[in-house]
Amino acid sequence: MYSGKRYPKEKRVPAVVYIVIGIAAGILLKLFICDVLVVSGVSMEPAVQDGSIVFVSKLAYGIPKPFGVDLLIQWALPRRGDVVVYIYNDRTVIKRCVGTEGDPLDFSAGSEYSLLVAGEKIPLTEAQYQRIKHSTRVPDGMILAVGDNYLESVDSRDYGFVAVQNILGKVIGK
Repeated sequence: MYSGKRYPKEKRVPAVVYIVIGIAAGILLKLFICDVLVVSGVSMEPAVQDGSIVFVSKLAYGIPKPFGVDLLIQWALPRRGDVVVYIYNDRTVIKRCVGTEGDPLDFSAGSEYSLLVAGEKIPLTEAQYQRIKHSTRVPDGMILAVGDNYLESVDSRDYGFVAVQNILGKVIGK
């Protein structure tokens, strides 16, 4: 029997709304929280192979500025052994932090050039030695970032220390 009562129609959210929300969430995730990068080059071998996919935590050291190359707020500093991501020459670079602010730097210029930092001996070319030999310690607010594949890596030995403020994140998985 028909009672004459009308029931409201169920309102449906258009699919485009879900798509827009998904895209916005993805953009926010990539800008502020994490990123996925494909490694190009052999400078971090054997730890990170050429062509590997790595996951980067952008919140490891602070909150990044959107569309910038530094941090809005910083709450942690890189530690020795961290694999960090930063921009150098308009390219995203992945290197290992081998020295943090205040770490003493000892150089050897005998038959082979080398750098001793935090108990680790890192080989240098003569040009690298000449470039950084006047530094007695890692400056405040900086790190010494070096690729694991010393012979193939272009890193802090070539272009100097990396400002902590410019580190975009920490590799958390591959």
